[in-house]
Amino acid sequence: MLSVKGLVESGTLKDVPSKYAYGRNPEEHISLDEERIPIIDFSLLTRGTPNQRFKVIRDISNACQEWGFFMVINHGVPKKLRDEMINSIESFFDLAEEEKQEYAGKNSLDLIRYGASFNVTIDKTLLWRDYLKILVHPHFEYSKRTREVANELLKGVSRSLGLEENYITKRMEVEVGSQMFVTNLYSPCPQPEIAMGLLHHSDYGLLTLLIQNHLGGLQVMHNGSWVPINPLPDSILINIGDHMEILTNGKYRSVVHRAVMNKEGTRISIGTAHGPPLKSIVRPAPELANPASYRGIKFRGVPRASTE
Repeated sequence: MLSVKGLVESGTLKDVPSKYAYGRNPEEHISLDEERIPIIDFSLLTRGTPNQRFKVIRDISNACQEWGFFMVINHGVPKKLRDEMINSIESFFDLAEEEKQEYAGKNSLDLIRYGASFNVTIDKTLLWRDYLKILVHPHFEYSKRTREVANELLKGVSRSLGLEENYITKRMEVEVGSQMFVTNLYSPCPQPEIAMGLLHHSDYGLLTLLIQNHLGGLQVMHNGSWVPINPLPDSILINIGDHMEILTNGKYRSVVHRAVMNKEGTRISIGTAHGPPLKSIVRPAPELANPASYRGIKFRGVPRASTE
């Protein structure tokens, strides 16, 4: 099947083909307010005074409970490295379709998988995106740096729950855990109001770290409205995953979000989803489960890896 990028660049596209047409719920509400998700200064979490660190940990707790998302600034991942990643991903999607098809996986658990939509053979309506997913642990510089950021954030999350700072890292065996690298390319869409890049969903795992190019498209469900998220320059967007919700017995929620389209240009996003080893069964932490509100779930059994 032709990729969405190939479809757009074919020169024959005037309208969105019917198989990509989702439409929108006319009753849904999109916030027009200048709402901004919480901002966490990573440097104060890792190198701040005790009082500064206490305040940041409190802010992490509020962000995880009220939004399920937050932006991290002063995180230490170099801009040059982030730009190189965006450019490398763009170069991959610029390859000829035959070359990209060499990386098309057979199922959702393949270590490398290129594709469009989720399952083009059975989906009735297709998504307006092309993607590349790689299971890493970590094998290149960007994945190492984002893993370092995730590990420090997990310490802050642990402390925000009243637990020892290495609690989540040890209980979830994060040091030998999984890291899914997911990039999405959203080509410009002639009718952005009827196509979708990603439908509303939540992410698996503990934390997802997301960077993107200059174009927005992510929307987060907050207080019954879809809130467009426009990250600050040089920030990394963080969201809570399903397994963090289970681990915290629902104190911290994995929030529904989606990716919408635009006419102006191509949006590229790169997400790294961090979780326990694939063999793990995730249950509520005993210290937070009185009583437990969630049953244990096998990590490998979760099929999604859709980070925006």
